[in-house]
Amino acid sequence: MSTTIMVIFTFIFTMLFIFWRPKGINEAIPSTIGAILVMLTGTITVVNLLDISSKVSGAAITIISTLVMAIVLESFGFFYWVTAILANRAKGSGIRLFWLTNLLCFLMTIFFNNDGSIIITTPILILLLQNFHLKNHEKLPYLISGALIATASSAPIGVSNIVNLIALKIIHMDLYLHTAMMFVPGTLGLLFMSLMLFIVFRKNIPKKLPVITLSYDFKDKPAHPLQSEPLPSENKQRKTVMKWILIFVFSIRIGLFVASYFGFPIEIVAVTGSLLLLVWRWFYLKISPTDMLKKTPWHIFIFAFTMYILIYGLNNIGFTNFLVEHFEPIIKGSLLNASLFMGGLLMVLSNLFNNHPALMIGTLALTHMGLDPITVKTVYLANIIGSDIGSLLLPIGTLATLIWMHILKREKVEISWVTYFKTTVLVIPPTVIFTLLTLYTWIEFVFNGKAL
Repeated sequence: MSTTIMVIFTFIFTMLFIFWRPKGINEAIPSTIGAILVMLTGTITVVNLLDISSKVSGAAITIISTLVMAIVLESFGFFYWVTAILANRAKGSGIRLFWLTNLLCFLMTIFFNNDGSIIITTPILILLLQNFHLKNHEKLPYLISGALIATASSAPIGVSNIVNLIALKIIHMDLYLHTAMMFVPGTLGLLFMSLMLFIVFRKNIPKKLPVITLSYDFKDKPAHPLQSEPLPSENKQRKTVMKWILIFVFSIRIGLFVASYFGFPIEIVAVTGSLLLLVWRWFYLKISPTDMLKKTPWHIFIFAFTMYILIYGLNNIGFTNFLVEHFEPIIKGSLLNASLFMGGLLMVLSNLFNNHPALMIGTLALTHMGLDPITVKTVYLANIIGSDIGSLLLPIGTLATLIWMHILKREKVEISWVTYFKTTVLVIPPTVIFTLLTLYTWIEFVFNGKAL
């Protein structure tokens, strides 16, 4: 009994410190301390550690490689270039800018990942809104919607979220099948969310914006309002470079799904892509790849590994069996009930404990229920909806939203938890229900209740 209590309290206090992050400490520090304490209880075996390594390593390498690519693109001024285009395409319409910024956040997550998208797009959106001289309440539609869309956009494809990649490994599901079953329901869910956000914010979105022209550069520096565009020759050169960067990144992204379909390790494709982009940058901008040693968030691997130790500790003291015993009859009742129940459960757990441990626990529980393959995969995708979208009800539900709040505080932009919750309580629950029902409909009528 003492061991069980020790593991439970260690998990709770670890999550509290991750949410709190006193003095901005890295989230990998409390998770590492918690993992060490759980291992000292003797609930983790060597076999568990080897199993965790096999599940976490590939996913962590893939996500880190993707972030390296994002950092390289930032050196080219790619993100400021894209933002300048959106600002110019808004043509003085606040409503058009709303939809364009949502599109930007969606694409950044699809091409990279949710945490990287938040880190990249939030400072740029703040800069963009400052250039438009918007008041604080007028900034809310763009900043809150951007954060929600950027984080939730990891649902349609598994490769945009490290915990999704790890969970795929547990249930033996490849990226290709995940995307085939989830991309349409997930994307429709995002469109529904965007519409809900527009309805909620319609009174705060400025109808007209000042017409400004933003410039952009290859170097890593902000864009500024200018009276004139760059010289035609410079503009043409920049467009050519950015076009080839887009083609390259898109090719690597497609390569991940092709590799997954043929059973080739996707982390090798991701690493190869990031190395090639580093070499390209070195040749074109004369920037040595050594700067990646400082800029790359290596702590992601440590955080994922230690969080899994905590979850395995809970599993080994019987928490997963508790979930299986009480929820298996509901899951086996019908596919619709199973999807709605598990999606709702993961939404609650994600907002209580963060979506990383919530999805891990939910996925481990599924593997112990003796379900048929299509039910396992469908309910797993319902878990994804609950953890990737449902977790956005509170800022503590995901690391991405915690990072977002930290960036806002650093940039002196005031958005309180109450303001955030007033939006999400109206948007997130109906979005989760809509997406879960869309998933069920997609599986039943398109896949005819069978996986590929």
